[in-house]
Amino acid sequence: MKSRTARMSSVVVGALALLVGLLWIGQGLGYVPGSFMTGAMRWFWIGLVVAVVGLVLVLAGLRRPPRTR
Repeated sequence: MKSRTARMSSVVVGALALLVGLLWIGQGLGYVPGSFMTGAMRWFWIGLVVAVVGLVLVLAGLRRPPRTR
């Protein structure tokens, strides 16, 4: 059973990973200029993986814990 603190940590870390992943996706596709990552498709794929992991962490943290009887 996850504690409230662990669930909240999962949401925060997941949200940060999701935002960083989306930034890297934008840079990899060339939408966010000004970096060595701009236009490099490698960063699109890395960003996609990081964003998906972040989304999974957020969803896992937001799931309701099972009721105890």
